[in-house]
Amino acid sequence: MALDTAPELNSLGFAKPPSETRVVVAMSGGVDSSVVAAKLAEEGYDVVGVTLQLYDHGAALAKKGACCAGIDIHDARRVAEEMNFPHYVLDYENIFQDAVIDEFADSYLAGATPVPCIRCNERVKFKDLLETAKDLDADCMATGHYIQRKMGATGPELHCAADANRDQSYFLFSTTPEQLAFLRFPLGHLPSKDATRELAAQYGLAVADKPDSQDICFVPNGNYASVIEKLRPGAAEPGEIVHADGRVLGTHEGVIHYTIGQRRGLGIGGLSEPLYVVKLDVDAKQVIVGPKELLATRRVPVREINWLGEGKMTDKAEHHISVKVRSTRPPREAILRPISETEAEVELLSAEEGISPGQACVFYETESSRILGGGWIWRGY
Repeated sequence: MALDTAPELNSLGFAKPPSETRVVVAMSGGVDSSVVAAKLAEEGYDVVGVTLQLYDHGAALAKKGACCAGIDIHDARRVAEEMNFPHYVLDYENIFQDAVIDEFADSYLAGATPVPCIRCNERVKFKDLLETAKDLDADCMATGHYIQRKMGATGPELHCAADANRDQSYFLFSTTPEQLAFLRFPLGHLPSKDATRELAAQYGLAVADKPDSQDICFVPNGNYASVIEKLRPGAAEPGEIVHADGRVLGTHEGVIHYTIGQRRGLGIGGLSEPLYVVKLDVDAKQVIVGPKELLATRRVPVREINWLGEGKMTDKAEHHISVKVRSTRPPREAILRPISETEAEVELLSAEEGISPGQACVFYETESSRILGGGWIWRGY
């Protein structure tokens, strides 16, 4: 009697040939997503490339170092032609404006330091674009993000990329279990970005040496204040620069020109001690500065939590985890104390400096590469 055997899975985890597996690839026009599309096409998958036009085509074309810009749409289309799969450009300008840019402007005016790339993944790419992929009868959607999807005991889990220098887990913590079931990240296991570029050269892609995108796509040269002033004319109001001890040290042209932890460009010279922005009081129109030690904090209130761990976050009174409070900093050991299913307090075992409302606080398992979710830091200290 023959024994039943489980059907062999293809590289995307489906029990059927690649040719019968349709995958929508989110193509930004950069080398990463181009390699994903080319790799899957080479493996024989039914690939459909989709690129989002997120803001005005003409203005985007003139902006160097951005993703989803005019030249990037051209590059994505060229890759699709080279690898012989269909490619579509979707106009998401209004969606992007409503879901990402408007909140970015309002958050800055409220004294926060937002991370629009996370909102773009959460509200545009992994929501509207993912639904479009399903409408195209895709089995899954693949992206060029450096992160890993691994199967665990209870389903797919989100894990850090093999290359810690390229890991994008901070920007993907809000990916839900339902989205994770449909998503694939073919680059997450690669040892380095050089390996990605080698694949691009192997496939003969014209974007093999294309530079990585820099800064936020709709913020030229990292000048946030100029963008806010265009989006919300007249919203920036002058006020006082005040020392934490109450001394008025000078004036400013708008709170939007400052961020928590900033030291340079404060406009208050002639002082013997180095001063940092320690708080932004929007209501009083004050930029509050003080010595570096005032930036340190151990307690971080977090809300809008997306939990990716086992069971419910509230199943335990405490979770001993590691957290990132900024994308450029390594995870630090912490204790997570749930308040509700979407709100918690994080206690850092060692103090961090420059924690700002509007930034993300991302949760990691301490003894593995697994991401347990995260949330948004929501008030000053």
